[in-house]
Amino acid sequence: MEKIYQSKNVYKATQDRLEYIFNEFDNIVCAFSGGKDSGLLYHLVLQYMEQHGIHRRISLMHQDFEAEYTETAKYVEKTFAESPDFVDKYWLCLPMAVRNAMSTFDPYWYPWHPDQKDIWVREIPEHPYVYTEANAPWFSRGMTDPQTQHAFGMWYRDNHPGKTIILLGLRAQESLHRYNAIVNKRHTYGGKQWITQDAKNLYSASPIYDWETEDVWTAYGKYGFPYNKLYDLYYKAGVKLDDMRVASPFIEFAADSLNLYRVIEPNTWAKVVGRVNGANFGAIYGNTK
Repeated sequence: MEKIYQSKNVYKATQDRLEYIFNEFDNIVCAFSGGKDSGLLYHLVLQYMEQHGIHRRISLMHQDFEAEYTETAKYVEKTFAESPDFVDKYWLCLPMAVRNAMSTFDPYWYPWHPDQKDIWVREIPEHPYVYTEANAPWFSRGMTDPQTQHAFGMWYRDNHPGKTIILLGLRAQESLHRYNAIVNKRHTYGGKQWITQDAKNLYSASPIYDWETEDVWTAYGKYGFPYNKLYDLYYKAGVKLDDMRVASPFIEFAADSLNLYRVIEPNTWAKVVGRVNGANFGAIYGNTK
């Protein structure tokens, strides 16, 4: 699909998209990874609500992959703790089947698996809004992380009348995979390519899909939104802006950043090596060209 440049900037375009979302959908869920993009989108939503005097409930959802940097865990904790009272919180600590590109013998690993508690990288946070296998009715053992998110969306939709939309901090610039996920869709909504129909009355949207990395950091600086301080450590380690990612480091797209665990947070790295089969191998060879 050919790029079509608009006269408005990406911030104004996102404001227009949020206006459409708040007018069109009954239930809004912000999916929050702890990274710069989903963090930006969540704070843009809160900012939009404040500026337009919107008084309604929204939700914040975080899928916790256990093997996270300390700074990411701190940022998630801070974001949940400081969210306004009108935000319903869902922090998922579930033994999902997560892709492990570091090993041909164990193609998946399972964060928070109860049988592996003695080697967990972190303990499960103790908050009333944390969902584990014991209190997550939508989850079944063996689900992958995308299946878990979809099942959560279906469960959430069934318990909230009307149309539900999950907001994702996906940007086309990030990768060809994400670009295709946005522009090559069969089931859009209202003729808008950045909205996908996932099921009846369940949708997902990428309101900041056309933002570039410089736009993201400009917004953080201009509006003073809190951000994950891991990015400061990335910067000090010499990581390029476009290569700074917060994601499961064991998937194909993030394998080249796995070695950063050893550099930035050696104590966490020591636990990761014993947690995920192939982690050390991936750190050594994942960044080779």
